[in-house]
Amino acid sequence: MFESVEIICREEADTGVPFWKLVQLDDCKERAISEEASFAAMQQMYQAMKESAQNYDEKRKSNSGLVGGEAAVLRKYLDSGDALVGAFTGRVMELALRVAESNACMKRIVAAPTAGSCGVVPAVFLAAQETKGYSDERMTEALFVAAGVGSVIAARASLSGAEGGCQAEIGAASAMAAAGLAYLQGASGDICANAAALALKNLLGLACDPVAGLVEIPCVKRNVCGAMNAVTSAELALAGIRSAIPADEVFDAMSAIGKEMSYKIRESGLGGIAATPTGQKIKEQL
Repeated sequence: MFESVEIICREEADTGVPFWKLVQLDDCKERAISEEASFAAMQQMYQAMKESAQNYDEKRKSNSGLVGGEAAVLRKYLDSGDALVGAFTGRVMELALRVAESNACMKRIVAAPTAGSCGVVPAVFLAAQETKGYSDERMTEALFVAAGVGSVIAARASLSGAEGGCQAEIGAASAMAAAGLAYLQGASGDICANAAALALKNLLGLACDPVAGLVEIPCVKRNVCGAMNAVTSAELALAGIRSAIPADEVFDAMSAIGKEMSYKIRESGLGGIAATPTGQKIKEQL
């Protein structure tokens, strides 16, 4: 497993093997499988992401009753002609809600990298494919790029809200999505890494403070913010704007911040918005 994005980028520059392929070859070595089997497994993951969005049911509510139907509400607004955002960004927002709501309603999703952040990567990737017409094979390659970034974050920091706060979940997902989107637009590994760094920097210190301990409030809507952050970060990187701090150092900073966080804002449901009067009232009602 790679423990540094810099190493992947250096290998890409030295060998000419693209970022996604280096990640795939590492997967083959680690799991002792063929390249065909590795690619097929990742392609299946992408198909499951598609299905998680397609199978959204706007009439379905989570068991708590706190989540459900909001993606349909957003779509109605987007179709009204009053929205400020364009078709692509509106679709990203809608898809993030669709998948995150589906998770809260116990439907099938892909933890990317976690269930609580499951809407970020699918929202960005599916909207990009719909808009640009990328093949499923190209999307699968982008998913390897995202997975490579995620695996480095896991090695250097954490993907757990209980360990590192929501920066480790939504933040990591946003970095993964930004890198993958940059790749889809033809970026080198270096630019993909830069997109990931920009995305995660924006979400450093994000608390994990689920109301009543449920992955619903504020988790579902944070998926929208994480997805939009990924898009803007990828666009900045593609424009040639660089992060002053390299990706690996940003990941290390996230690790350090997570260790300094109070346990109350690391998925305990005891701090942040979970501890507000309204948050406590919701908990009591449930």
